[in-house]
Amino acid sequence: MLIRIVKMQFTSNGANLFEPIFLQVKPQILQQEGCLSVELWRDTLDPNTYFTYSLWQSPQDLAQYRASALFLQTWRQVKPLFAAPAQAWSVEKLA
Repeated sequence: MLIRIVKMQFTSNGANLFEPIFLQVKPQILQQEGCLSVELWRDTLDPNTYFTYSLWQSPQDLAQYRASALFLQTWRQVKPLFAAPAQAWSVEKLA
């Protein structure tokens, strides 16, 4: 199992626009092969900083999603809303 964490820092207006986009695509992300769950988190100190936390069956499933039309279309919508480049980590649970 693979855990994917993505940190996104938005402009103030970008943050307001991002949440509805995420809520719209979340059901479609969950339908992607190998996606076990996806959550949206917001930083408690900076309301313009968000994280996605997703669980994938394998690195190949994540790679397939990242190459999908859904991801590319969503990324084109979201990227212009950023105040800083997104950061992403693929991690595994040890304990």
